[in-house]
Amino acid sequence: MKNIIIFDTTLRDGEQAAGTTLNREEKLEIAHQLEKLGVDVIEAGFPVSSPGDFEAVKLISSQIKNASVCGLARANEKDIDRAWEAVKDGANPRIHLFISASHVQMAHQLHKSPEEVLGLARSMVAHAARYTSNVEFSPMDASRAEPEFIFSMLEAVINAGATTVNIPDTVGYAMPEEFGGFISSIFEHVANIHKAVVSVHCHNDLGLAVANSLAAVKAGAGQVECTVNGIGERAGNASLEEVVMAISTRQDLYDVHTSIHTEQIYRTSRLVSEITGFQVQPNKAIVGINAFRHQSGIHQDGVIKMPKTYEIIDPQKVGVPSSSLVMGKLSGRHAFKERLAELGYNLGEEDLARAFTAFKELADKKKQVTDRDIESLLADEKRVYGGGYHLEKVQVTCGAGIPTAAIVLKCPDGEIKGDAALGSGPVDAVYKAINRIVSVPNRLTEFTVKSVTEGIDAIGEVLIRIESEGVSYTGRGADTDIITASAKAYMNALNRLMAEANLAKETVRCGQR
Repeated sequence: MKNIIIFDTTLRDGEQAAGTTLNREEKLEIAHQLEKLGVDVIEAGFPVSSPGDFEAVKLISSQIKNASVCGLARANEKDIDRAWEAVKDGANPRIHLFISASHVQMAHQLHKSPEEVLGLARSMVAHAARYTSNVEFSPMDASRAEPEFIFSMLEAVINAGATTVNIPDTVGYAMPEEFGGFISSIFEHVANIHKAVVSVHCHNDLGLAVANSLAAVKAGAGQVECTVNGIGERAGNASLEEVVMAISTRQDLYDVHTSIHTEQIYRTSRLVSEITGFQVQPNKAIVGINAFRHQSGIHQDGVIKMPKTYEIIDPQKVGVPSSSLVMGKLSGRHAFKERLAELGYNLGEEDLARAFTAFKELADKKKQVTDRDIESLLADEKRVYGGGYHLEKVQVTCGAGIPTAAIVLKCPDGEIKGDAALGSGPVDAVYKAINRIVSVPNRLTEFTVKSVTEGIDAIGEVLIRIESEGVSYTGRGADTDIITASAKAYMNALNRLMAEANLAKETVRCGQR
């Protein structure tokens, strides 16, 4: 069967989702998990957009060996040169350049004629092809462009050296039958199309990104561009897990396959959600918490007798834990390590020891510790020991009086500092006390609390977003005490903000701006 190339753009288009920003280490962690997942191409970023993004793409290119690493570029020499500089050390590095192709974008955004755009596309692909034979070209907003213009452009860029031509439904405008027909017409009207892989990049503004991608595969497309959990600009991109599992589940319709290790899907989804701060909706296909839950008595009866009666996908096939084994304070280190392995975690001895200690502390607070509790605990441990300031102690007094908070922090240099503050509520008091120690101007823009599991003793997870100089930073914290979780989340966001500020200073010092 034909192999469909899975091009993951979580680290580029996914990061463009409003309200998230990823630092270099976070991008690298996701990239390594995408490599485990088995994606063919990782679009790691837009190197010319910032020094931080350039460094992230360069770092990922140097470490990822089982996937092609790609850098995005506009159709100009500066962008292309910068992209190549970032990806050149990778295995089979790719340059992906784009230019607007619809009349509305050419006229009102580029202020160029179709002839000018066509000439620029041809010359810039030729420029990229001097660096590598792995060149991808995208005529942006192709689904709203004149088909004949797209045919001419594709033929020209293939002759100039493009080996992948991507058809973007940039604003999610196309309908599945229409988009599939457009892909078919490309094979019919572009004389040299056999020299390139036809790719598609669909957005979800009308909820049709996956449907359009699958229609394109049916019409002969050889690459699908997508993101984990479907994150991305506006309503997001085609969801990787949905595209892959649709192809896998309906082999009777799609005589193709992918190289994705599907048992890594759940773990990848959780990691991306954790790092970006975008929670997966409960009813999300494939990876939502309700995707394999059954409440109806009729459904429960059928699943007990034969899972296939109401489950078209085996949960284990996408990496959903095979059991809901409950652990407690009597569980030993070996059992804990085995459970971590089943959940997809492989910790070193130091990290394992720290995680087991945290597990024991949690087990003293909770009678039963579930898989979701363990996942939340591990994520919280990673945030706490990720560098920067550490929360040592928090004490809050509230009620009929004036809410008061006392905070003790461990500074990056090891010094212990404490302070206290009054607030309009306990969380406000905690944040003001932290601000007295960590003097970094910012504005709180989002504060969300959710329960990880059911029950009065459930772990509470707090997600916040703060803004500084127009950039948003996400922070998350978890604890059975929601005030402590709120403090952890704020510290996490502040540490991310300061890490980015320090990277920017280092970049200026090194003369990279």
